[in-house]
Amino acid sequence: MAQGIPDSSKKLFEFVRDNINTDGNQREAEAKSYLILEHLLKVDRNDIILDRSVTLLAEKSKTLLKYIDRINQGEPVQYILGEGYFYGRPFIVNSNVLIPRSETEELIELILNENPDKRLRVFDVGTGTGCIPITLAKERPGLKCFALDFSPRALKVARQNAERYNVSIEFFLIDILKEGIPVDHLDVVVSNPPYITRKEMEHLERTVKDFEPHTALFIPDEDPILFYRHIAARAAARLKPKGRIYFEINEEYGADVSKCLVENRFQNIKIIKDIHGKDRFVRGEKSI
Repeated sequence: MAQGIPDSSKKLFEFVRDNINTDGNQREAEAKSYLILEHLLKVDRNDIILDRSVTLLAEKSKTLLKYIDRINQGEPVQYILGEGYFYGRPFIVNSNVLIPRSETEELIELILNENPDKRLRVFDVGTGTGCIPITLAKERPGLKCFALDFSPRALKVARQNAERYNVSIEFFLIDILKEGIPVDHLDVVVSNPPYITRKEMEHLERTVKDFEPHTALFIPDEDPILFYRHIAARAAARLKPKGRIYFEINEEYGADVSKCLVENRFQNIKIIKDIHGKDRFVRGEKSI
């Protein structure tokens, strides 16, 4: 064991927590410590509470110290460990895809609650890790899910996640700004596209702006609804009458995205807030 690293699970947890630099945010340091110990040593919260003994061999001691160092350099813990949790499930992640966020879990809830039919055809635009269609398919067996992304590397990750959870998703390598949606008779189109303007970059945490893929995050300042405009037009051509579209949005542009849906002949349009009270989703229905 490396010198100075304890062999008590509780003391080890405290060691990791106290050596992670999170600018005084102890809750964040604790959350990252739990993730690291569970991944590296299969030690969970109960083990730590009961202070079970652990065996930390020299190689894993070195790995633990490297993890702490990488976190302190700003790298997201999910990239370090190679997975991030979404809707209670670990998804493979790397620097080619965005780390799934809790707000997108609310988007899953919205789609499931508003669409009880088990035989829906669902298309996810800009799938990244594949967390949206894979989670929908796991939560509602019988759904037929499709997804696209313009990045071959992102699609590789999405396919790995689909294989991990044994769900059948048909993936397409497509740039939605240049091509249409390749599947017809859809019940639902969903997308969490890039929606952060470049001028907002300076306000982002280092873990986001320095490590996550910019092509999945940022849009031009002069055209903040670029992706929504293209996706809405493509979706209108492929959805069934009364089929629904769901967007995750930048809270500043809910009205603009709604107007975009109106221009593409959607109705029953609604801006929906997330659990923090911010405008986070826009949904609409295709006119008959």
